[in-house]
Amino acid sequence: MDARNTEIAELVARLTVLMTAQPTVEVTASRPMPSRVLLTVEEAAKQLGIGKTKAYELVRSGDLESVQIGRLRRIHVDAINAYAARLVAEQSNDRTAA
Repeated sequence: MDARNTEIAELVARLTVLMTAQPTVEVTASRPMPSRVLLTVEEAAKQLGIGKTKAYELVRSGDLESVQIGRLRRIHVDAINAYAARLVAEQSNDRTAA
């Protein structure tokens, strides 16, 4: 009977270890999110280093191109780069003309 009790005790001990062990969770490497191409007006303002009021003014005037998706207004990163390039070109032309 001692052999049987020892075997049962060992089985109970193993079962206890299995029941209390934390399940191993396989962690998979997630891919980084691709950078967004459509930004909010506030995000575009930050990119340009201007205030959001000025950014909204540029959108309203058409100087900074934007698109509307439903009720949302978004600005493509290329439009931000084009606006900045136009500013640089205009200022370069002003300097050479002066």
